[in-house]
Amino acid sequence: SDATALPDAEGTLVALAERMRGAVAYDAAFVGIYSGGAWLAERLPALVPGNHPVGYIDVSYYRDDYSRTGLKSGAKRTDLPFDVDGATIVLVDDVLFTGRSVRAAVNELFDFGRPACIELAVLIDRGGRELPIEPTYCGARLTVARDLSVVLSRDADRLRLSVERQER
Repeated sequence: SDATALPDAEGTLVALAERMRGAVAYDAAFVGIYSGGAWLAERLPALVPGNHPVGYIDVSYYRDDYSRTGLKSGAKRTDLPFDVDGATIVLVDDVLFTGRSVRAAVNELFDFGRPACIELAVLIDRGGRELPIEPTYCGARLTVARDLSVVLSRDADRLRLSVERQER
């Protein structure tokens, strides 16, 4: 087992929602980045007061390392059931690491229109940024060795965090 003590994912989601409550615009759309961010975006409207439409974004084709890593299996369809133009959007992701998925999601959002404002909510910020991207709302911060992945999984609607060694 790994030395990294992981927070409870469900408790961390509640902590994230607490930080968003009272700070997020009443009509902000929550857009989850597949797949972990999508699970979180589904859950957040029940925890954060307001009228929050939920959308999903798949950044597989937009990542700048796409040509090197290829397409991950199970690419999903981006689904934004609201007008992106002028919207306040909270991008939701499970684990913020290099910042490349978030950059890709912002690029993709602009293909659908020009939002008034984009904020970022993440369950876990693990550091190790390669781009100047910081979360607006964060459930927990962790320090993890670069060769380890922090993985969010869902099992009978309960969220769980684990650490896996990355295949090189």
